[in-house]
Amino acid sequence: MSQAIVIELEVPETLQSLRLPAGVDRRLQTLLDRQDAQGDLSPEERREAEGLADLAELLTLLRLRARRLQGGTDG
Repeated sequence: MSQAIVIELEVPETLQSLRLPAGVDRRLQTLLDRQDAQGDLSPEERREAEGLADLAELLTLLRLRARRLQGGTDG
């Protein structure tokens, strides 16, 4: 039997802040670029890249949900 979990979040005034911080985004891009250029990452780098990509995806989903709840505006 599944359960619903309700998480209350204070939505920032501007939805732009629901993004990875610039430094974290640069790190993710660096890892992805290295993977593209070299074909592989170390196991530690791969875990880091996967975690950062998961976080970026979560923030995107939260941003889209907040936008929908705010009536489709960007804040």
